Amino acid sequence: MNESQKTLDAFLSGKSQLTIELFEHFVKEFQKVGPVTLHPAKTMIGIATSRKRIAYITQLGKTFVHIVFPFDQPYNDNLCFQKIAQVPGDQQFNHHFRMLSKGDVNAEVKKFMKLAFRLGS
Repeated sequence: MNESQKTLDAFLSGKSQLTIELFEHFVKEFQKVGPVTLHPAKTMIGIATSRKRIAYITQLGKTFVHIVFPFDQPYNDNLCFQKIAQVPGDQQFNHHFRMLSKGDVNAEVKKFMKLAFRLGS
């Protein structure tokens, strides 16, 4: 087992079955958009194209998965992001998505996943 897999296993350790299922579903849906890889760290899991990280799984709660999409502009006209926050001193706008069920990865979220992939490729 490589270091990356060990870090991912540690990140998922002790999480509820629901949370693990939500995590796996989100990753599978992102892989349908295009080839992405996971880059686990101690506090988050990056989702990346071959060129750059395009999303971050920042929290695995008991009943949810929290994901941040960093874009260079705010996409305010949406129903899926609970918060959009500009990174101070930067032209990056973090779009916060909280996934509570597999159905939350709907057409609107998939549109933003495709946008993130396209911008990161």
